[in-house]
Amino acid sequence: MRKVLIVGATSAIAEATARLFAGNGDALYLVARNQDRLGAIANDLRVRGAPQVETEAMDANDFSRHRAMIETAIVTLGGLDVALIAHGTLPDQKACEQSFDETLKELQTNCLSILSLLTYLADHFERQGSGTIAVLSSVAGDRGRQSNYVYGTAKAAVNVFLQGLRNRLSRANIQVLTIKPGFVDTPMTAGFQKGLLWAKPEKVAGGIYSAIQRKKDVVYLPWFWRFIMAVINSIPERLFKKMKL
Repeated sequence: MRKVLIVGATSAIAEATARLFAGNGDALYLVARNQDRLGAIANDLRVRGAPQVETEAMDANDFSRHRAMIETAIVTLGGLDVALIAHGTLPDQKACEQSFDETLKELQTNCLSILSLLTYLADHFERQGSGTIAVLSSVAGDRGRQSNYVYGTAKAAVNVFLQGLRNRLSRANIQVLTIKPGFVDTPMTAGFQKGLLWAKPEKVAGGIYSAIQRKKDVVYLPWFWRFIMAVINSIPERLFKKMKL
């Protein structure tokens, strides 16, 4: 039985992933802002086989609570084996272009809050000498595009931070997993027109669970996004800057 912390546990991808942990008989500590929603998810996970499910309501932007939350999760579960960070927002790119306050707000949620959590989690796992840190990033961090470069900036910074952690913690037998989904059909993307490249949260969750099991470093979900992004990254800047993406 693993002891698993999930931050952003009410997101569609996190909930679907938590169901897979529950089905494996793992204990869970769920963190998100909405306590009522957390309670409903916890009840569902107990039915699905989780022997212990605890919850804590916390805004990820309240950095002052991060260390205490992680310590509480460790004490409550009797240890910690896996931490999945899955919270985030999808910025209004146009609003960010007109207001740095909006940009800063999105960077705090999608980047700085994650770096804060990672700092404390890395310290714990390094002292423990084992564990898994998995973070939901995005293919948007692979190259800046006019349609979402504020979001992409946040994810790119998280990706580089995770690369550094992976380099630091590999000697301590700690897995650091960067998860890069493409388009996912969730409530956060409800306003988007869906097409062939869109995946369901359950498919992405299956990829996350498998990547944790297989001790992967980086995973694109679904798998074909690795090749899509390789093509996009290969486009010379003099041509890329003229494209409307």
